Amino acid sequence: MDFLRYFKSRQGEMISRLKTLVRLESPTSDKIAVDKCSAAVISELSSLGVKIKKIPQKEIGDLFLVEYPSTEIKAGEKPLLILVHIDTVWPIGTIEHMPFYLAENRLYGPGVLDMKAGVVSAMMALKTINNLGLNPRRKIWMFINSAEETGHEEAHRQIVALAKRAGAALCLEPALPGGALKMARKGRLVIKIEASGCSAHASTPEKGVNAIEEVITQWLKIKKLKIKGLTANLGLIGGGEKANVVPDKAWAVVDLRFWTARDLAQIKSFLKNLKPDNRQAKIRTSIVSFTPPMEFSPASRELFARAADLASSLGLTLAAGQSGGGSDGSIASTTGIPVLDGLGPDGDGIHALDEHLLLSSFIERTALLTRLLLEL
Repeated sequence: MDFLRYFKSRQGEMISRLKTLVRLESPTSDKIAVDKCSAAVISELSSLGVKIKKIPQKEIGDLFLVEYPSTEIKAGEKPLLILVHIDTVWPIGTIEHMPFYLAENRLYGPGVLDMKAGVVSAMMALKTINNLGLNPRRKIWMFINSAEETGHEEAHRQIVALAKRAGAALCLEPALPGGALKMARKGRLVIKIEASGCSAHASTPEKGVNAIEEVITQWLKIKKLKIKGLTANLGLIGGGEKANVVPDKAWAVVDLRFWTARDLAQIKSFLKNLKPDNRQAKIRTSIVSFTPPMEFSPASRELFARAADLASSLGLTLAAGQSGGGSDGSIASTTGIPVLDGLGPDGDGIHALDEHLLLSSFIERTALLTRLLLEL
C-alpha cells in the first residue's frame, strides 16, 4: 500500500480536519474550550469501533484513552501507545489576528504545529486502518492529554500507568526543524531559592543582613555548576520594600535544564549542600516543578532503527536529534519504555506568531505513522 500517495489524495480532508481543530481554540486554562475541542476529536473517532474511556477532571480538560482493537495480536505483544495533547498556549481570540491559512506549502495558525496536526495525523491513521480493513500487529492506545503545556499530576500519572503496560510510545510532538525526531530531551527542574536576613536602615547596612544579596550569591553558585549541557536561567526574583531599607526577605525562581538522570542527582546533591554566604542569613531551596530527562536509551535506539527502515521504504529519511524542552514522551520514558518523539510534522514557530507546518511533511508523517502502527 502506497500510503504517501493515499494521504496525498486526501490532503484536502486532512487540511479541513486541521482547520476545524485549530479554530476550536483550546488554551490549557480554559476547561470548557479544551473539552469542546476534545469532543470534536472523540466524535470523529467514535465511528471507528474504538473503545473510549473518559477520565473526568475538575481543574483541567477531561482526559481520554482511545483503544483501537487488533484481531491479529501475537501472544505477548504489548500495545502501542500514541501520545497527543489537545491544549495550546494560545488564549481565546487569538484566531482573529492569527488565522488558519495555507500559503504555498505552509499551514499557519495557533496550535497548528503544537500539536493539533499530530492529533489529526493520529485520527487519519486510525481511520485509514479501519476503512481499509487493515490489521495492526498490536492493540493501539491513544492518550489525549488536555494539559501538556502546563503539566498536570493526574495526566502524568495516567501516562506512566499506560506506559508500564505498553510496548512502545509514539509521541506526536512536532519534529525538530528539518524533520529530525526528538530522541533525547532535557529534563527540567524549576527551583525556588528563599533567603531571610535582618532589616536595617540603608545608611547603616552593616547592622542588617541583606536577603537579596544572599539570594544573588546563591544564584551565582548555581550558575557555576559544571555539568555538561546544563543551562540555568534566573527567571523571577523579588524582595525588599523600599530603597532605604535593607531587605530581610528575598526569593528567586531558577529554571535548570540537563540531559541525564546522573546530572539530576548531581544537581540535587549540590542544592542540598548549599550554605548561606552570610552566617546570619538563612536560605531554603524547594522544587517548584520537575520534568524528567528523556535519554536515548538502547531500547529507543532499536525502535528508532526499525522506524528508520520503515521510513526508508516510503522513500523518507529519519534522523535522530535532541531537544531542550520536555514532553509527554519524557514522562513515558521514566518507565523504561522505548519512545519515538517528534513524530509530528516539520515546521517552525512553536509558541510564536508565525507558527506553521509544512504540508508535505504533514502528509509524509501521517503516512509514516500509519506504517508504524501496522508494523511495529
